[in-house]
Amino acid sequence: QVQLVESGGGLVQAGGSLRLSCAASDRTFSNYAMGWFRQAPGKEREFVSGISRSGGITSYADSVKGRFAISRDNTKNTAYLQMNSLKPEDTAVYYCAARLATMATMGPANYHYWGQGTQVTVSS
Repeated sequence: QVQLVESGGGLVQAGGSLRLSCAASDRTFSNYAMGWFRQAPGKEREFVSGISRSGGITSYADSVKGRFAISRDNTKNTAYLQMNSLKPEDTAVYYCAARLATMATMGPANYHYWGQGTQVTVSS
């Protein structure tokens, strides 16, 4: 059982930046591809970004491409999501998820473990 704990959310003005962290309890963190998802009120959970086990392959939703950057440090069992040029439409609860596989995917059903989420609010 892998426990994931997100941190780094908060309230920021449009154009600002936040860095989310996702700390994993499992020392086999490097066995998992990681994904970041978000869910706004009244909307379905959507894929934001994913990173492969080694960190060498990343993917992004079109809506965040060029503004967000995903990374991981397998020595610290932690994944990150750097969010720049934030927009009010980025407001959501952000979740990290772990998938026991080499590659991340866009489908939430493909992930085995989830964090509790962290709120990101972007004011206009």
